[in-house]
Amino acid sequence: MSIMRRMSDLVQQKANKVLDKAENPVEALDLSYQKQMEGLQQVKRSVADVLTSEKRLELQAAQLQQSQDKFQAQAKLALQQGREDLARLALTRSQDAQTQAQGLQAQIAQLKDQEQKLEITAQKLTAKVEAFRTQRETMKAQYSAAKASTQVGEAVTGLSEHMADVNLMMERAQDKTQQMQARAAALDSLTDSGVLDTIGISSGDDIDRQLQGTLTDSQVDAQLAALKQQMLPAPAPAPRLEPAATPPAGATTPAQPLSSDTSQTMVVRIQGEDQYRLNLSERAQLEPLDKALSATIEGADAAQYPTALTNMLNFVRSHGTALPPDQMVSSDVVLPSEDMTLEEATALLTGDGNVVEAPSQAATTPAASS
Repeated sequence: MSIMRRMSDLVQQKANKVLDKAENPVEALDLSYQKQMEGLQQVKRSVADVLTSEKRLELQAAQLQQSQDKFQAQAKLALQQGREDLARLALTRSQDAQTQAQGLQAQIAQLKDQEQKLEITAQKLTAKVEAFRTQRETMKAQYSAAKASTQVGEAVTGLSEHMADVNLMMERAQDKTQQMQARAAALDSLTDSGVLDTIGISSGDDIDRQLQGTLTDSQVDAQLAALKQQMLPAPAPAPRLEPAATPPAGATTPAQPLSSDTSQTMVVRIQGEDQYRLNLSERAQLEPLDKALSATIEGADAAQYPTALTNMLNFVRSHGTALPPDQMVSSDVVLPSEDMTLEEATALLTGDGNVVEAPSQAATTPAASS
């Protein structure tokens, strides 16, 4: 054996003996418990960091949803103003916001999963720390008792401390083994939670981005076509009276006295005014007025509409009998009032585009059923 090798072994022996004497198992146990508590606090901070990131992504998703609603409203307004280019731009931005929101939702779901796994890991680690704390106190008590017994025995018998050193070495090996097991368990938990696997994941290459852009353009075109279809006005055919016998040329039909039989009369209500009861025999004179009013409504003739409406209302007032205000009678037809505009009259008479049939047998006039 060379001199250098012998010197190295001698130095190692002396250093090992000094370290063994300086090492205190109680302090080693306390240090191990402190390290475990620090690891537990680190896991809890990781859970808080993940939850913070999740809430921040949720706020961003809410902002993107608001932006998407804003762009949809801007697209409708642009179409109303005939600016199809602005509508397409607004829909493109709305689609981009939707795509970003979907990506954020996927990230939020991933963070929620990581949060749950970290919470489970924290619970398991807390249980292990509590178990180690109990074991630490037991081992400290056992070590104190063993040390006292050894000191008493050595004082009585004068034996050396060799066996005590062996026990200390075994305890140190056990502590190190437990520490390595705890570290291995922590690494397994992080691997299972996906924290280590998610580092460096790419969001996609240029081909994916180009395909996504093509899909976005097709979706924008489909939404634009749907908006145009919604903006198209529905055709509303003007109502007509049923055909009635036309009196000879130059002849006029005077107002007929009301029949006591209500089946031979009809009730007409002027919007916002009184109700009038007319004989069905008045239809021959009412039909030309109805045709004139229907023509102005169908042709959107705002110039002739007031005259046609006034003639119709004057005829009803002059040939009909006003019903008492306290008499509640179901109206067969409803006429617009004189102060109603052409658009309001059209909405009243056509409703959703179809004339509403009167509930009685009276002929349908240019009015909606009450």
